[in-house]
Amino acid sequence: MISKKDLQRLLSDLESDRVERTISTDKMDKFGEAICSFSNDLPDYQKPGYLIIGADDKTGKVVPVKITDSLLKNIASIRTEGNIQPQPSMTVEKVELDDGPVIVVEVQPAHFPPVKYKGKICVRVGPRRGTANEDDERKLYEKRASHVQTFDAMPCLDSTIEDLDVRLFKQIYLPKAYPEDVLENDKRDVRLQLQSLGFYDMKYDCPTFAGILMFGNNVERRLPGAYVQYVRFGGDGRGADISNDYKFSGNLMSVLNQLDTFVSTTIAKKRPVPVSALREENIVDYPSWAIRELLMNAVCHRDYEGNGPIQFYQYDDRIEILNPGGLYGKANPRNFPWVNDYRNGVIAEAMKVIGFVNRFSRGVQRVQEELKANGNEDADFNLELETAFLVRVKISKNSFAPKGDAKGDAKGEAKGEAKGEAKDNKTSLSKSALLVYSEIVSNPHVTRSVLASTLHISETKAYRATIELKDNNFIRRIGGRKLGYWEILKILSND
Repeated sequence: MISKKDLQRLLSDLESDRVERTISTDKMDKFGEAICSFSNDLPDYQKPGYLIIGADDKTGKVVPVKITDSLLKNIASIRTEGNIQPQPSMTVEKVELDDGPVIVVEVQPAHFPPVKYKGKICVRVGPRRGTANEDDERKLYEKRASHVQTFDAMPCLDSTIEDLDVRLFKQIYLPKAYPEDVLENDKRDVRLQLQSLGFYDMKYDCPTFAGILMFGNNVERRLPGAYVQYVRFGGDGRGADISNDYKFSGNLMSVLNQLDTFVSTTIAKKRPVPVSALREENIVDYPSWAIRELLMNAVCHRDYEGNGPIQFYQYDDRIEILNPGGLYGKANPRNFPWVNDYRNGVIAEAMKVIGFVNRFSRGVQRVQEELKANGNEDADFNLELETAFLVRVKISKNSFAPKGDAKGDAKGEAKGEAKGEAKDNKTSLSKSALLVYSEIVSNPHVTRSVLASTLHISETKAYRATIELKDNNFIRRIGGRKLGYWEILKILSND
């Protein structure tokens, strides 16, 4: 951090473009833009910039302001709240000077400019702050190119602009990335627009790998492993029969939405579980947000240079998500999950823009909270695989244990006609139908072929049993053969 002597010198130097002084304490947008401009370091001083709160901008003199712990935390949170991308390197400190205390925010120059605040590239123009023009952007991208690039920021040399779905970029992504007033005045060629967001390299006149991943017309042609493989095993291990499988492929603008829908409609689908002869309760095996977050992390942090896909495997008792690439950069088994780093900085920023990443600082913590609330154990992270990252989530305890004694509850709740009806319903079904019904209640995603194998009956008999159950309004089929499931319409008594 800066010494008091150097701080006093900066306060008195009213022409410096490495310092901004203010007596405001509540203008977070103003602070964010200042931090962004210092990160970009347009003059290339390669020295930190300083935002000083509690000093007059015109005279440099200290003006008493109320400095609280809450104010310091709010300013420090500007780094992680997601409005500044990529995240700046900065420190926040209260400094006691002879004339009173000030808040000093020290901002280091970014290694991968341009840095944006709410979609705008802020820079220092002399002692004033402004928005970057085309020449400024070019200079900032030249600075970026001079540093070691992450894989997703590197040019995909054998590709062209025709390899991208430009319509998807202009109509869907751009309105989310930039404010409306900025877009109205943006008359640049689409290549420059793509470059400003890290998706195109003007030096080589080709998309970056991030551009291919986000908007590519044929992603696997360039990156063979860039897909998510879902498999539903009909047991507790990979030796079990496969009851369902699906390949989520294409550009991330499409795949992320597919995964989001799949988790909410299939993985986290509510289903009834009997708690007595006459009552049922809707439960979910896995909370939607937690599984979605783990999948989004896998997409964001995986190593795209390899040929292996993300493995999204569901067993009877758990879900496993395995993605290529272990912990990256500053993150290691000793500091996970409190320290984070980004293997794919451009992809991380893009996922924030389209709403699939909210904050970067407490995703794992919230996953554990969501799992606990749903009756699941904490997610188990295996950090020792070196070239891969594995997380396991066990099925909710609520999925196995009814809360009441069905037989006892039936006697207490309805000794007469209602109980008799349950028996009539049960005895009206064939033995095969009753066996199939029991399996479907245990696993609504089970297929007819797996039913036949599990119950040691022919597929024809399993088919007839499901038809019998449907005709008697006990079950119905939702969705197709691969991704569909059985919905329970009536509950049978266990008597």
